[in-house]
Amino acid sequence: MFSIKENCIYEEIIKKSKFITYLYKINSENEIKDIINDIKLKHKDSTHVCYAYRLNEIEKCIDDGEPSGTAGMPILNVLKKENLNFILCIVVRYFGGIKLGAGGLIRAYGGCCKNALKNCDIVNIEKGLVIEVTFPYENSKDVDYLLKDNSILFKNYETNITYKFKIKISDFNNIKDNLIILCKNINILENIYL
Repeated sequence: MFSIKENCIYEEIIKKSKFITYLYKINSENEIKDIINDIKLKHKDSTHVCYAYRLNEIEKCIDDGEPSGTAGMPILNVLKKENLNFILCIVVRYFGGIKLGAGGLIRAYGGCCKNALKNCDIVNIEKGLVIEVTFPYENSKDVDYLLKDNSILFKNYETNITYKFKIKISDFNNIKDNLIILCKNINILENIYL
C-alpha cells in the first residue's frame, strides 16, 4: 500500500478550462471535510470542486455538478490503479467556455490526477501506533535517544514527563523492552498508518 509523502498542487489548462489538482495525505474523515471546505472557500468562484479519496477501507467520489461518473470516479480509478491509500485528490475546474463531453471530462479529471501524482513522492505506508509514555526526568536523555527518529506529537513536563508520539509497529517492537525499563506508563492510544 502506498501514499504520497507530502501534499502537492498541479495546474493544467484543457480546452480553455483551468483545472487545479490538490493531493493531500489524510488520516481521518474529519480532516477531509475541513480540507474540502477550505478548497471550496478558496475557489468559491470555480465551476466545480470534484474529488475522490481512499482512507483505509473507505472510498468516496463526488462529481459536484459534472455529469455522473465523469469526474469523481475517474479520479478514484487513478488512486486505485496506483494502489494509493490515505489520500484525497480534489480537482477544481474553472469552465473555459468549451464543453468537453463525457469522454473528455473523464480524460481531463483522471489525467489531472495522474499528472499531479507525477509531481509527488510516493511512499510505502506501514501500520503504526500512537503511543503515550510517562517517565521520570532522569530518564529523559535515554527516552529522547530511543525516540529520535519518531514524530513526537506532544510533550508535557509536570511531576514526570509525558510524550505522545507516532511510530511504526516494527520500530516499536524494537524499542519496546527499553521503553518498559525507562517508563512508568506506556499506553497505546491508536492504530494508524504511517
